[in-house]
Amino acid sequence: MSGLGSRVAAVAAAVLAALTVGATAQVPANRPRITGIDHIVFRASDEAAVRRFYGDLLGLSGGIGGKVAGCAPGDGCEGSTQKLGPLLIFQVGPRQTIYVEPGLPAGEDERLRLLAFATPDLEALAAHLTARGIAVTRVMAMGDGAAIAVSDPDGHPLAFVQRDWPPPAQDQRAAIGKPLSTRILHAGLTVRDEAAATRFYKDVLGFSEIWRGGRSEGVTDWINMRVPDGTDYLEYMLVSSPPDRRQRGVLHHVALLVPDIQAAWEAAGARTPAAERARLGPPNVGRNGRWQLNLYDVDGTRTELMEPFRVR
Repeated sequence: MSGLGSRVAAVAAAVLAALTVGATAQVPANRPRITGIDHIVFRASDEAAVRRFYGDLLGLSGGIGGKVAGCAPGDGCEGSTQKLGPLLIFQVGPRQTIYVEPGLPAGEDERLRLLAFATPDLEALAAHLTARGIAVTRVMAMGDGAAIAVSDPDGHPLAFVQRDWPPPAQDQRAAIGKPLSTRILHAGLTVRDEAAATRFYKDVLGFSEIWRGGRSEGVTDWINMRVPDGTDYLEYMLVSSPPDRRQRGVLHHVALLVPDIQAAWEAAGARTPAAERARLGPPNVGRNGRWQLNLYDVDGTRTELMEPFRVR
């Protein structure tokens, strides 16, 4: 796909490392900017099914790219550099990407490979994190990209990618085809210790809480943490025990913004083979008051479609 070479070049997977964050850490006024979600990397078992889901159903323009250096939780490659890939590339608007690595082994529960955020000052952010006792791995990406990798308190691999802000004009490419969405709104990560996660994401990185809620009144299951210098956000998916395979696919998710959930629902139905349409669940109003629609790839990884405004 044209223009994606530099995007692929900046993909970074994390080398897991120890993380220690001071309980009373505060974000200084000169904290480097974090402007939004840059990309997310999933794993999947079947390449053809991946292309049908992200390309045909979601309508995202795609291609195939190179490999990315790093390792995933449980791989036993901490401290080394392992080649992963090749990656299927699905562009979500001008500044964000979903990458999928085919070849997920049978019986592997974890399908999330990496969540990456954008920063216009990678060197300053690396120094900021290192000064707060957070182990940072520098990833020398191919081509013109660069990134650093860390892990959060729950061991999730994260990356921060060097990106100009605002994005240069040449990156404002028109959408190809008919994508259901051109914007990643948020990504969900499991969190077992809310306080530890908040010390990292809020006190160190500068994220701020914008909403919390649960499946029932008075219970908190989800907390939305907005990036400090943009409107994308991370969703804490609070858990008390390790999730099983099905639950991981639901919890480790990506949410795409759509202007009209009914139009997205109709398009998803039209793009789904008639024999499989019964599997599509209808839209619903979430606890946050917005219309939502959940779609699942062949391995059960959830893509959530969400309208921007609350139901009136």
